[in-house]
Amino acid sequence: MTDTETSETSASLPATSGPLVDVVLPCLDEAAALPKVLARIPPGWRAIVVDNGSTDGSAEVARSLGATVVHEPRRGFGAACHAGLTASEAEYVCFCDCDDSLDPALLPSFVARVADGSCDLVLGRRRPEGRGAWPLHARAGNAALSLMLRRRTGLRLRDLGPLRAARRCDLLALDLTDRRSGYPLQMVVRASDAGLRITETDVPYRPRTGRSKVTGTWLGTWHAVRDMRAVLAEPAADRTAARAGAHR
Repeated sequence: MTDTETSETSASLPATSGPLVDVVLPCLDEAAALPKVLARIPPGWRAIVVDNGSTDGSAEVARSLGATVVHEPRRGFGAACHAGLTASEAEYVCFCDCDDSLDPALLPSFVARVADGSCDLVLGRRRPEGRGAWPLHARAGNAALSLMLRRRTGLRLRDLGPLRAARRCDLLALDLTDRRSGYPLQMVVRASDAGLRITETDVPYRPRTGRSKVTGTWLGTWHAVRDMRAVLAEPAADRTAARAGAHR
């Protein structure tokens, strides 16, 4: 299967109506967590599992459980997320980690807030539950980035959590370019520059299943912070031009 080829499954809504919501799940060796995560996808929503080079059979597991599978050979969290976004066809797109640390069953309330016009981008503020759910070094890095984000955009967000929802057209209009760990932050920064309304809501954050590829180590956290600092160094976009690109 190529990086653009997908496997259509029963997780999609009937072809007459098309999927209303797609959930993008970036995946790298998550075979152990996938059954639990996919079981929590809201009924009628389509799960798009973006395999980013797994060697544990994650793609096969996901496909057998009814997910649409997209292959993204370029390594990087942002590369996987963006491949899922471009593969999406729904009006609303959600993102969720594929390691069972976050619950995709919470996403209907996120989408509802976007659909009723309350906001344009909803982020889940992670509230750790259980020993080892969020290592101290990862929290410290997140807090520092939140402070830098406030200075850059004025947004008073307390987390840059990966559980999130927005309209697909709004996200595509942001022209996101980061393909590494800076992707989630770039989405927020460019959404703010575009004048989109951003909010966050508390969500439980559990110990992940399997080994962390990014924030599980000091080195991984440092690389993530480095990528995100580069995003924050980007010049602010022209808000008028950005708004024109976001089709409301």
